[in-house]
Amino acid sequence: MASASPLGVAGPLATSPADNWLAFLQTQVLPIVINLVGALAILLVGWLVAGIVASTSRRLLRRTRLDRLVSSGPDKPANGFSLENWAATLIFWVILILALVAALNVLDLATVSEPLNQFLNQIFAFLPQLGAAAILAAIGWLVASLGSSTVRRSNQLLRFEERFIDNESGGKNLLLSETLASLLYWLVLLFFLPLVLNTLNLGNQLAPVANLLNDLLAALPRLIKASAIAAVGWFIARTVSRLSGQLLVSAGSDQLGEKFGLKAEKGQGLSWLLATIIYVLVLIPTTTAALEALAIPAISQPATAMLNRVLSSLPQIFTSMVILLASVAIGRLVGQLVTKILQGLGFDHLFVWLGLETQSKDNGVKALGNSIHRRPSELVGLVATAGILLFALVAATDVLNLTALTTVVASLLTLFGRVVAGLVIFGVGLYLANLTAGLLRSSNDQQGILLGQTSRVTIIAFSSAMALQQMGIAPSIVNLAFGLLLGSIAAAAALAFGLGGRDVAAEQWRTWVDSFRQHR
Repeated sequence: MASASPLGVAGPLATSPADNWLAFLQTQVLPIVINLVGALAILLVGWLVAGIVASTSRRLLRRTRLDRLVSSGPDKPANGFSLENWAATLIFWVILILALVAALNVLDLATVSEPLNQFLNQIFAFLPQLGAAAILAAIGWLVASLGSSTVRRSNQLLRFEERFIDNESGGKNLLLSETLASLLYWLVLLFFLPLVLNTLNLGNQLAPVANLLNDLLAALPRLIKASAIAAVGWFIARTVSRLSGQLLVSAGSDQLGEKFGLKAEKGQGLSWLLATIIYVLVLIPTTTAALEALAIPAISQPATAMLNRVLSSLPQIFTSMVILLASVAIGRLVGQLVTKILQGLGFDHLFVWLGLETQSKDNGVKALGNSIHRRPSELVGLVATAGILLFALVAATDVLNLTALTTVVASLLTLFGRVVAGLVIFGVGLYLANLTAGLLRSSNDQQGILLGQTSRVTIIAFSSAMALQQMGIAPSIVNLAFGLLLGSIAAAAALAFGLGGRDVAAEQWRTWVDSFRQHR
C-alpha cells in the first residue's frame, strides 16, 4: 500500500535491500556469468571440433601414405618425424585459436582478442600463397621422385652396374645408380625452390641461390656434353681394354711375362699391364675432349696442356719401352750364347790358369752375398748382358730427351767399360806372371826359382798399376807409386851391384886397361 505524505500526496513505494541486491545480480552479474559460460562452451566445442578435425585429417593423410611417399626419397627422414602428425597438429591449434578468439569476443575482451585476430587474419591472408607454394613443392617433389625412381628402375632393367662395373674385388659395391638418382632428386628440388620462395614472397632473401641456379642452367649444356664425352670415352676404353686383355691372355702373354719376371699374381700379369696401358691411352684424349667441352679456362687449359704433353710424349715413351724390352731379350740371348761359347772353350778353368786358390770343387766361384755358384763363363755372360742393358738405357734416355739422365747413364757405361778393361788387363797380367814364373821355375835351380818369383811379383805389380790406371782410380797416385817402386828397385839393384861387385869391377877395369895398352 502507498503511504500518504504529510501534504496528503501519495509517494512511491520504498525499495528494500533485498530488492536492490536482486536487481544488481540481474543487471550486472548475470550477463557476466552467461558470457563466461558461453565462452567456456565455445572453448569446449572448439577443442572438441579441433580434436575431431585433427584426428580426421590425420586419418585422411595416413590413407594417402604421405609419410611413406616422403620416406621413399633418396634420403629417408630421421626417426620420429611425421609430416602427417605435423599437419594434424597445425590444424588442431588453428581451430583452437579460432575458438579462443570467439570466446574472448563473447567476454568482450577486445584488448586480448585483437592481437589474436590480427594473427589469424595474417594467417588466413597468407593461406592462398601458402597453398600455392605447397602445390608447387608437391609438384617438385613428385617430379624429383619420379626422376630418381626412373633412374633406379632403368638400372635394374638394363643391369648397367653388373655389365660395366667390376665388383670382383670383394669390397663395397659402387652404387652408381643410387648416386645418379640422389643427384637428380636434389637437382629437381633445387630448381623448384626459387618458384616456391617467389610464391611466398621470399625470393629476395635467396638471391644468391637464384644466381647459382642461373649459372648452373647456363653451364648445364656444357656439363651434359662433357659428361657424355667422358661416358662414351670410358665405355670405349673399358671395352677395348677388356678385349685386348682377353686376346693377350689367349695369346699366352702371361707366360711370356713370367720369363721376364712378371708373375701373374691375382690376375695382374703382362696381359693386365698391357690392358691397363691401353685403357689409359684411350682415356687421355677422352679426358682432354671432356675438359675442353667444359669451356672453363682456369681448369681446362692447364689440364689440357699437361695431357697434350703426355700424349705427345707417348711415341718416345713407347719407343724407349721397346728398346728396353728388346735389350732385355737380346741381352739374355747374348749372355747365354757367350756363356755356352766360353764353356765350350774351357773358360771355366780360368781360375786354374790364373793360379788362384779360391777355386771350388765344381770349378765355380760363389757370388758375393749369394749361395748360388757362378762359373766364370756365367759371370762373363752376366757382364755381357749388363753391358747391353746399359747401352739400351743410354739409347732409351736419349729418345726421351732426358739429357741429365743420359749423361749419368753414359758416365756409368764409361765406368763399366773401364772396370771391365781393367779386370781384363789384370787377368792377362796375372796369366803372364804365372806363365813366366812357371817357365823360370822349370830349371829347378835356386836362381831360377828366385827369378821366377821376382818376375811374377814384378809383372803383377805392373799389370795392377795398368789396371788401376785404366779404371781411372787415382791415376796420378798410381803413377807416382809405381815410379817410386821401380826407382827404389833400380836404386837397390845399383847399390847392391856396386857395393857387392866392387872388387870384380876393379879387376875387370884393369883387364880392359891392360888390353887397351897392349893394342896401343
